Amino acid sequence: MTPPFELNKDLKKYNTFSISAEAENFAIFKSEKELITQLEETKNKHLPLLILGGGSNMLFTKNVSGVVLKNEIKGIQILSEDSDSVLVKCGAGEVWHEFVVSCVNKGWAGIENLSLIPGTVGASPIQNIGAYGVEVKDTIESVECIDIETLSKKRFTAAECAFGYRDSVFKKLYKGKYIITQVAFRLKKQARVNTSYGAIQQVLDEKGISSPTIRDVSKAVIEIRKSKLPNPAQLGNAGSFFKNPEIPQKQFEELKKQYPDIVSFPGFKEGMIKVPAGWLIERSGWKGKMVGNVGVHRLQALVLVNYGGATGQEVLGLSIEVRKSVKDLFGIDLEPEVNII
Repeated sequence: MTPPFELNKDLKKYNTFSISAEAENFAIFKSEKELITQLEETKNKHLPLLILGGGSNMLFTKNVSGVVLKNEIKGIQILSEDSDSVLVKCGAGEVWHEFVVSCVNKGWAGIENLSLIPGTVGASPIQNIGAYGVEVKDTIESVECIDIETLSKKRFTAAECAFGYRDSVFKKLYKGKYIITQVAFRLKKQARVNTSYGAIQQVLDEKGISSPTIRDVSKAVIEIRKSKLPNPAQLGNAGSFFKNPEIPQKQFEELKKQYPDIVSFPGFKEGMIKVPAGWLIERSGWKGKMVGNVGVHRLQALVLVNYGGATGQEVLGLSIEVRKSVKDLFGIDLEPEVNII
């Protein structure tokens, strides 16, 4: 490959697990034009392709053949606004939390509960990221992409994204077919804050805040996340490793007879109950346990960590053992939220 491609690039600093893995060819794109040029060369050589954002939802278990392209398309632009809302378009390479902070500072409501989630804006629709009772799908108006095959531009409406729980059309049906370059969000000027989930209300009460603003909610979420989740800059991790499973109401009622303290929330689908994966893992005896260079975090059982020098295979092996324990004890299959390469 010719410049700007780098050969045998170590991806350790490009993934939050801090796992060493070499990319056979590596390049950064900062515009759609650069991306199309790089895709043309990749296609001409018939090489496999992997797109990187913040690397916060990825586990490398081996070196990556072909081409790895890192998305660094930046920019935040107001498309339209009225007295009730603002439509803002954001480059897919922007850091998600920085975008949230920017919106909160401007008084644009809707994503404040998603503060401090790692990764880039471009990853947010793929995963339909969510936290503290809010999902990003509720604010996304459209997603702009480049078709990898035709190199043409395509715009998906929110409905066409087919959002589900930590899911979208980009994660399965169109995986590997499009590269997200811009995301448009419809945000509210009159906030209707959501403090009902998790410890948000408790934190606000402790601070004596009775009429919280979106800035108050954002700060509370940041405080909670920092108290529970390890900083990837200090301890390699990808945040929540597993999705919270949804099980049928009948199965949940049977489990509740055996485990009266089991925690639950309404499921995404009717007749289904969501059970926190962290609770299942903790009750399976894994919280705080170390296995060689990897382990389950001592404060949040949903987070698998690299204590230093771990390989992706070690993390993967730990995740398999955790899943087996939960399956044996509760009869529930845990599904990884992390993209395993």
